[in-house]
Amino acid sequence: MAIPYPHFISSEKAAVEAGLLVPSSPSSSLSPPVILTQDDLKKIAAYKAVEYVESGMVLGLGTGSTAKHAVDRIGDLLRQGKLKNIVGIPTSKKTHEQAVSLGIPLSDLDSHPTLDLAIDGADEVDPFLNLVKGRGGSLLREKMVEGACKKFIVIVDESKLVNYLGGSGLAMPVEIIPFCWKFTAARLQNLFEESGCDARLRTFGGKDEPFVTDNGNYIVDLYFKKSIGDLKVASDAILQLAGVVEHGMFLDMATTVIIAGELGITIKNK
Repeated sequence: MAIPYPHFISSEKAAVEAGLLVPSSPSSSLSPPVILTQDDLKKIAAYKAVEYVESGMVLGLGTGSTAKHAVDRIGDLLRQGKLKNIVGIPTSKKTHEQAVSLGIPLSDLDSHPTLDLAIDGADEVDPFLNLVKGRGGSLLREKMVEGACKKFIVIVDESKLVNYLGGSGLAMPVEIIPFCWKFTAARLQNLFEESGCDARLRTFGGKDEPFVTDNGNYIVDLYFKKSIGDLKVASDAILQLAGVVEHGMFLDMATTVIIAGELGITIKNK
């Protein structure tokens, strides 16, 4: 997806630092709209989120294509000396590897049970800032880390906005133990039968091999034809099923959502 991005509003600084916009000047003539891809929008939102990071913070480092830009930016600022004494808590093995390659000092929740800030992407954001996360497969560790943060900043492009969770028609993931996974998947599907739920085991690379999380578990993706209703009731119902480890609904967790869209950056606070 590529869209013109003529109005940066509060996001011009982030766009310039991301290398996607030339700084404006009073003497410059009106330039044509910049054409940005969806990944460009993710990068702008990520750079804007990193403006909230201060030296000395303990940070939750998210996972996924959007969060990757934020982790890259934190590494750049550390290397430039603009940030100091940062400690990162990664939400996946992949993010751990990325942070190590960038020289970001790392720790864990055992050593830092309370974090100052986490930055991560999301697969869906509803009008109340509830999220679906985990289509990248890291939902359990993301929820553990981001649930321990004083502030949780979510970065998305506008395609991730939905009227209700599950409204994109894409997966709402549930991490389950491998033992008798078909039994657990069937119970999950039956739980949301009225919402037209279709439960599918996530496989790897289009093959029949199950996708395995960093925790050694499987993921069942739930697809809904209509709203599942009260999210907290749905959350409790899922978690009460034996064999379920965690689900991808992040309810009342985000404190700020940064949305990159056609007219610039929109910031929504809880």
